[in-house]
Amino acid sequence: MKSMTRNTLILGLGLMLGVMLAVGQGVLAERENSRHSAQSIPLEDIRSLSEVFGKIKENYVEEVKDKELLENAIRGLLSGLDPHSAYLDKKAFTDLREGTSGEFGGLGIVVGMEDGFVKVISPIDDTPAARAGVKAGDLVIRLDDKNVKGMSLEDAVSEMRGKPNTTILLTIVRKGEDKPLKIKITRDIIKVQSVRSKTLEEGFGYIRISAFQERTGSDLRKALSSLKKENNKKNLKGLVLDMRNNPGGLLTAAIEVSDAFLENGVVVSIKGRDESNNMTHSAKGMDLLNDAPIVVLINGGSASASEIVAGALQDHKRAIIMGRQSFGKASVQTVVPLGNGSALKLTTARYYTPNGTSIQAKGITPDIELNDLKVSKNEDNGLKRTKEKDLSGHLENGDEEETVEIKDSKDTEEKLKLAEEDYALYEALNLLKGIHLVKNIQNR
Repeated sequence: MKSMTRNTLILGLGLMLGVMLAVGQGVLAERENSRHSAQSIPLEDIRSLSEVFGKIKENYVEEVKDKELLENAIRGLLSGLDPHSAYLDKKAFTDLREGTSGEFGGLGIVVGMEDGFVKVISPIDDTPAARAGVKAGDLVIRLDDKNVKGMSLEDAVSEMRGKPNTTILLTIVRKGEDKPLKIKITRDIIKVQSVRSKTLEEGFGYIRISAFQERTGSDLRKALSSLKKENNKKNLKGLVLDMRNNPGGLLTAAIEVSDAFLENGVVVSIKGRDESNNMTHSAKGMDLLNDAPIVVLINGGSASASEIVAGALQDHKRAIIMGRQSFGKASVQTVVPLGNGSALKLTTARYYTPNGTSIQAKGITPDIELNDLKVSKNEDNGLKRTKEKDLSGHLENGDEEETVEIKDSKDTEEKLKLAEEDYALYEALNLLKGIHLVKNIQNR
């Protein structure tokens, strides 16, 4: 697990796993410059760095450009801090901004490194990788004719990137399969729709958030409005909020989503070494669901911004969290643009749930834990269970003129289909219906 968390990237996306807090050019840099002006520069260490630089220039087997050496030195400074701080060159910085706006090029998979191979953390909804059948937990061992073993994650990502409409062949090892799978994927420009919604049953809505982007908060409000229209402009009886395999994104988006369901109270608090990084964000006072019950679905791929939302709704007892333990990332990264078009992605603070709990390296513990199960309908063997009406000489129902044979309805078939396709969602819907039923009984 450690190797995976140390090397997590989103392929072709730039929306790095984490909570991102972007700042204007030079704002943080100026503050840092003023702080360090009074501190002594470690001249001895600078001399050592200069000496190493010179030795490499003189003695390395091949000539290396000064710019390349300096950029590698900067990368080393950042990578030695924590798994999520990084130096972003011009291209990586552009990818990051495109990712948070919801459009980018690539395959559409969240990847990390495990035992020297590329591990798929999750495919992103409705992308080439997802449509081709790539699954969470897959290990990529070859990219076209190149062995992944020995590649850095950055090199592997570079191999998988490419122009739209070009193809790449992934050789994948998957748990439960006897031999490696070969999956051919056509690269594409990917437009991530971070919010999707539908009505599960009359009065019960479903909203899927796949990532937290600039438009996620406003898109969530539109989705809630659409669900109410679908249900005759009535208030919803309950909502399933699905954040499984949501790798995170913008802090502001996570706050907006949480605020949509909370009337008051703290959403998240942020604490850093510098007091200027300390912030507390609170709800603004309007629950768009009018206190209708919420079930939040999470799993091991739910990270950072999605954990902020789950933690806020759980601590305020506004939702029931269902599924698997989440990823466990509770740090905030600030993007600091540099003058040459590059940027630093620097961890500047930790975040805490409303109760003051840090879920760093721990994750959100579900209120109701669900195993990853697949269910299927029993095969019809032609035998029917004997009922009272089948017994010889049974009494007739005095209130009915004829016996009505009860058959499986279309509604029942749809429920069975949902259970087969998504057991966790099926259970979440059943829980919502139970809560609604109990409320009705209590209000009689």
